[in-house]
Formats: sequence, C-alpha cells, structure tokens
Amino acid sequence: MGKMAAAVGSVATLAAEPGEDAFRKLFRFYRQSRPGSADLGAVIDFSAAHTARGTGPDARKVIRSQLSVSSVSDHDAHRAGLQPVSKWQAYGLQGYPGYQWHWVKQCLKLYSQKPNVCNLDKHMTKEETQDLWEQSKEFLRLKQVNKRRPRSLLEKLRWVTLGYHYNWDSKKYSADHYTPFPSDLAFLSEQVAAACGFQGFRAEAGILNYYRLDSTLGIHVDRSELDHSKPLLSFSFGQSAIFLLGGLKRDEAPTAMFMHSGDIMVMSGFSRLLNHAVPRVLPSSQGEGLPCCLETPLPAVLPRDSVVEPCSEEDWQVCTSYLKTARVNMTVRQVLAIDQDFPSEPTEEKKRDITTEGFCHLDDENSQVKRAKLNPDS
Repeated sequence: MGKMAAAVGSVATLAAEPGEDAFRKLFRFYRQSRPGSADLGAVIDFSAAHTARGTGPDARKVIRSQLSVSSVSDHDAHRAGLQPVSKWQAYGLQGYPGYQWHWVKQCLKLYSQKPNVCNLDKHMTKEETQDLWEQSKEFLRLKQVNKRRPRSLLEKLRWVTLGYHYNWDSKKYSADHYTPFPSDLAFLSEQVAAACGFQGFRAEAGILNYYRLDSTLGIHVDRSELDHSKPLLSFSFGQSAIFLLGGLKRDEAPTAMFMHSGDIMVMSGFSRLLNHAVPRVLPSSQGEGLPCCLETPLPAVLPRDSVVEPCSEEDWQVCTSYLKTARVNMTVRQVLAIDQDFPSEPTEEKKRDITTEGFCHLDDENSQVKRAKLNPDS
C-alpha cells in the first residue's frame, strides 16, 4: 500500500498536549473516539461495502499498485483460500468469506501451541500454556451463558511469534530462536507476495496479534528484519480496527483507515519503514456480533491439495464466540536476504530466554502488565 498525503478533517479540533507530536495527537484522538460518531468521518474506508466513504475532498490519494495476475494461478489462489487475483479488490484483498475461518482457527487452535512463543510464557510455565485451545474452548462455548466468568487463557493471549521468534527486549531476531514456520501460512503469504510483484518471498517470521475491544497497538516501525526490500504482509480477521499510517518521522500526521475482516495490507517500498499504529478496535454495530463476511462457514468441499482445512461445528462455535469481541491480525515477514546470515551477537545475549522476556506490545485498558509509554521502536 502506497503512502498517502494531506487532510485530517475534524481531527484538527483536538488540542495537542505539551510535547505531543502529530502522530501521537491523532492516536489519542482516535483512541478516544466513539464508534459511529462524526469523529470517524475522516477515516478512509476502502471496502466495497463502503465505497461512498473516504471519497470527498479530505480523502487522501492512494497509489494503486498493479497486481501480477499471471504470477498466481487460479488453482493456487483457491488452495490458499483466496479468490483469483483478477477478482481482487484494489485495497481489500478479501478471500472467499468462509475461508477466513481456517486462519482464525489456526491462530487460536494451532499457532498458539508450543513450541511457538506467546505473551503468557512470561507469567506461566510451559505446561500451563501447552494447549490454550483445549483449556479455553468450554469457557468460550459457554460465554453467552455466563458473561461474568473470568477470561479464558485464549482471551488473555495478546501475541504469538512464529518462525524466527522476535525478541521484544532486544528488538532482534536470531538463528538460535527459531521453530519451523507453518507451511499453510507460508503458502498463503507466498501467493499474496507474488501477486504484488514479490516472487520468491520467503515467510520466515510471523507475529500474531490478538486484540480485545480495549486493545491498542503502539506507534512503531517494523525495522528489525535485515532485508527491508521485501514486503510486510498483514492479514486481519474479526472486528474492524482503525489503522494509522504515518511518515518516516512522528511529526508527520498519519492517515487513518479502516481494516476490516478479510483485508490484507502489503507494506512495501517507501511504506515499508513508515510509522504506524492501531489506536482503536471498533465493536460491531450490532453489539457482540460478527462482521457479515464471517457469517458464512467454511465450504464443505475443498480442493484436494488445499492448505485450508475443514472447520468442525465445534471449532466454528468456539471461534465465533471469540471473534464477537476480538480481532486477530497475522503479520508475516522475510527476515534475511538470500544467502544472508545473522550478525554475530555477544554470548550473554544468546543465552537469554525469549520465553521469559519482554512485554506484550498490545496495550489494554485493564491489563495488569502495561508499558509505561508507547515504544517508537517496537
């Protein structure tokens, strides 16, 4: 997605706090905004269902990248749960609605398992976090019966790392902290990257973010990967969110846009190293409801060689209950260039245990573990 320029709309009425830069000012504005209010009038909405929004004089111009239709066969797109590239929308590259359930299920049921690393590892033993799905599914299925119950472990999950595991303290990847990257997510990522002109993209690291309705993602730049020529892929599922895309410096006011379930954002080229953040997750206008695109279950008949798996009725019920008050985001990155190695690190750092370090980079209003401030380099 290209960089956008100019116009902020009603946001200009918010007074800046002492020492507050333009990005933080808008972050605070949208964090405090009310769903459905005029406060969101300047937020660009690229979805087909909202084409009338974000088209006025205050809408920022977006450079539409040409898709490489011939780089991904219709069969491979279908295997990954995507529509043929020729049918992709300009900005919301939504797959067949039912296929979103596969990726939601994988994030909750499979990718959250060991040996992958998650935020709960800092406070719990490996045995206690061995299978978050099994420990949580009955809580989630009974969610509508007992709304005052304690949160399940899945509802306390904030992030999971895949492949090369990101170290939140050192803000680095290393060869020592690696587990095999999920093959299905790698295939999906390769097809999306190829369609956007990045043939040969290798999915080497993933960060999964699990948002509650009170979660935010702080202002940051994803610069820890050693090869910035490759794109960062972002897949959104569940409740919608406001995404802020800024400039190279914090004093440039960001562009606000909606991210809906099924949207894929590709940050590449100049936008690869821009400041960005998520100040707000927006609850459904129907209360605790699902986006319309998620009301369709996974198709019963799938391609024989599909990486997408059938979703049982029981799993579908658990995922549905979870997503009514949550958003899941998968980001996939290539860390190293071809034939590139990690630089040597001091012996002390190699010995550090990433499963007991770092804080979740998602901030919740009610979280007992919060960062003192938003980290610009996370």
